[in-house]
Amino acid sequence: MPIIEIGDARLHYTDEGTGKETIVFSHGLLMNGEMFAAQVAALKGKYQCITYDHRGQGQSAVTEDGYDMETLMEDAAGLIEALDAAPCHFVGLSMGGFVGMRLAARRPELLCYLTLIETSAEEEPKENQPRYRLLNFVARWIGLKVVLSRVMPILFGKTFLNDPDRAEERALWRVHLTSNDRIGITRAVMGVIDRAGVVDEIGKIELPVLIIVGDEDVATVPEKSERMHQAIKGSRLVTIPRAGHSSTIEEPQAVNSALSEFLASTKEKAAAQE
Repeated sequence: MPIIEIGDARLHYTDEGTGKETIVFSHGLLMNGEMFAAQVAALKGKYQCITYDHRGQGQSAVTEDGYDMETLMEDAAGLIEALDAAPCHFVGLSMGGFVGMRLAARRPELLCYLTLIETSAEEEPKENQPRYRLLNFVARWIGLKVVLSRVMPILFGKTFLNDPDRAEERALWRVHLTSNDRIGITRAVMGVIDRAGVVDEIGKIELPVLIIVGDEDVATVPEKSERMHQAIKGSRLVTIPRAGHSSTIEEPQAVNSALSEFLASTKEKAAAQE
């Protein structure tokens, strides 16, 4: 199991593909790098594809602290540098997007492109916080399985949840979710709930940006992606039908198409300007 030490964090990662360019995938809260399996499978023939698990989640080690978005950004920057992956195409979903926006605004030399999926530049809405804190308390002291029925409709859209042909996939992700370390995951949740917004920073992002959002996302509703699109000059916005907060899992082919088209068109534009 590949592990890399970045500061006080021991992060699990995967590294597939042998392309000249590198894509680094950063997952959402409660998830792990496996949520990008379909994207890695589609792109590893042309690109080096790196996924990693945030501290306290997936197969990465639990740390005492460091779950704020600024420290997670430093984790990502350290991983990119340690693996000699810069400048990379950074793909961040939800929490991974919080990290990606900070990297693009503060460490732009590490990135060549940025994709933001099911994410927001805004702080967590105050109306969501009491419910999320309660779910987190129950998960910490009673167990993740107890809150799973409340969490699944946040992480996945109604189409995926109600499709009888995808019952096996849903069961697999229930296992992934409940396999997280109880302490690590609840610390990570608090980092997301208490995060500061970066609305004032994203206007500084100058590299090419793709924004993807599922039209069934209730965790970060499509209007938030529209606001990011308006704030980031030259960004591209793609809405994925029948997808919720985990579009890479729910509608992988649509996400793969959007990523491939973005990469191809961005390269063509750069070549034309040379």
